[in-house]
Amino acid sequence: MILTRPAAVLFDMDGLLLDTERISRASMIEVSTAMGYPVTEAIFERLIGVPDDGNRATLTGIFGSGFDYDLMRTRQRALNDSRYGHARPLRPGARAITEAVAALGIPCAIATSTGREKATSFLTHTGLVGAFDHILTRDDVARGKPYPDLYLAAAAAFGFAPAACLALEDSYNGVRAAHAAGVPVIMIPDLLPETAEMRELTLAVAPDLDTVRGWLLALS
Repeated sequence: MILTRPAAVLFDMDGLLLDTERISRASMIEVSTAMGYPVTEAIFERLIGVPDDGNRATLTGIFGSGFDYDLMRTRQRALNDSRYGHARPLRPGARAITEAVAALGIPCAIATSTGREKATSFLTHTGLVGAFDHILTRDDVARGKPYPDLYLAAAAAFGFAPAACLALEDSYNGVRAAHAAGVPVIMIPDLLPETAEMRELTLAVAPDLDTVRGWLLALS
């Protein structure tokens, strides 16, 4: 539960606002299996909330130097584009919580491990891009999640202390990044279940975005 009104709300994107992780998991498993390097669901879980450079290192470490990461990503993007174009479905409650934050007059930002071009495209096609005062992506920082750089940059974009903000995350590495930055964080699980570590690092673990929206509205 949220006890004080945050100076800004800092949203993760994939798996929190956009239902992209299931799409990515299905296409990566399909493409990698066809290449002879099958990514399992367990392996994919290690990639959630991690920027592309981190995922490259993880998969190369698992499959060895013969694994062509760039080719896998190229084929995965082509498969996703053929099925979905530039559109991605919203997670339940995503639009409602951004509208509630706006109605409360609380500034907000995106802090995502995705690159700027893809993030901007996805948010534009969902109609959410105008909901955010700032969009911080992997392209804007030296290190991605679980390092604190994105959340430090997002707080700094507003001129607020990290501790005055609130982060919303679905992934372990996202929660770790926010916590390392000193930003209070709520986890709303998607593909990854809550753990004892997540309960320790968060203000709360919420079942869905509508619950968090209710907590925010209760502060008004």
